[in-house]
Amino acid sequence: MRRLTLLFALVTASVWAQAPAKPQASTTQAAHAPDDTCTQCHSAMEGAIQQPALLIKDDVHTTAGLSCANCHGGDATAVEPDVSMSKAKGFIGKPKRADIPALCGKCHSDPGYMRRYRPQQRVDQLELYKTSIHGKKLASGDMNAATCVDCHSVHNIRAVKDANSPTHPLNIPATCGKCHSDAAKMKQYGIPTNQVDEYHTSVHWNAISKKGDLSAPNCVSCHGNHGAKPPDVESVSAVCGSCHVLFAQLYEKSVHQPIFGGGNGKGGCTVCHSNHAIHQPSTAMLTGDKAVCTPCHEAGTPGGNAAAEFAKGLNGLDAALKTSEATLKQAEYYGMEVSASQLEWNDGHESLIKARLALHSFDTAKVKKEVDIGLAIAARTKAAAEDALREKDQRRKGLALSALFIAITVAAIALVIRRLERTA
Repeated sequence: MRRLTLLFALVTASVWAQAPAKPQASTTQAAHAPDDTCTQCHSAMEGAIQQPALLIKDDVHTTAGLSCANCHGGDATAVEPDVSMSKAKGFIGKPKRADIPALCGKCHSDPGYMRRYRPQQRVDQLELYKTSIHGKKLASGDMNAATCVDCHSVHNIRAVKDANSPTHPLNIPATCGKCHSDAAKMKQYGIPTNQVDEYHTSVHWNAISKKGDLSAPNCVSCHGNHGAKPPDVESVSAVCGSCHVLFAQLYEKSVHQPIFGGGNGKGGCTVCHSNHAIHQPSTAMLTGDKAVCTPCHEAGTPGGNAAAEFAKGLNGLDAALKTSEATLKQAEYYGMEVSASQLEWNDGHESLIKARLALHSFDTAKVKKEVDIGLAIAARTKAAAEDALREKDQRRKGLALSALFIAITVAAIALVIRRLERTA
């Protein structure tokens, strides 16, 4: 045992002796500057000049391994200020506002450079920006015009998918609203400042904020992002139609398209649905106090009568389907087999959707066709549910009679047994 212990000690000592020693930092290495002296210095400062160093740790450029010098120039490895901020090494400090797009485009417009970090990212943002209302205003000398940093932030730029990014779908309205909700800033352009407030009442915002549908339209979906500009009035229908394809196809063939579409400057879809405050459509848009048809089609006119007929048909089908659905649920609650009728009810609801879609053709025959199909389905499914409920009642009566018969039989048997016991 002693020999084994001694042998183990000798082997261990031999291994440690042969292991390479941890290299010691040389005098030159110890004196070498930190990796980024910009953040080292600015972190030790106070106030606004300290903020970049605090924010940049979460910036997408920092996570990609880039440093302050990649945007501001200079030498981020030098300790001496006259070296780290040397103009000979390209130091520009705080860039002029008019130069920001080109500064960002220096990298973001270079396919070879961007391929190293984001191969899938587009590299035409700068060219698009030059075509935008913002780019054109900036080029004309208007320093109020939005630049890259107004939308993406400066030192804490995050990926679009990051929920904290100002360009995340949930945050875009607030980002655009920083300028477009500022009455003082928009006054000189004659632009309204209620767009964001109106948008927050819309079905699109409801889909994003409450239903979590990040694909629902936000400001840039209709106005563009880097090439942002208001859609031309004559192209509004095409913009809406990029999502609402079937509606747009019917509208293009309708009697309203020549009146509100084309190059007449009337606004297409926005005439009935508005632009930013797009609310859930209903038959109240056809008749009543909130009708959008009334300004053009007074009650009693052919157009007014058609609108009233549309509303009556859609309301009637909707009510019939709801009654049928309630009856089917009642039958299902009592354990009756109504699955086939429930599947058919779905076809009826699809007819309601098709009727609402056909409304954009403004063809009474097309709308009536779908309404009639849906009403027939609603009637059949309701009748099937009522038959099931009647069968339920018959079964209950039969069960009650059976229970009564069994009770009488049991009572009779009990009487016979008692008589037998007495005679015994």
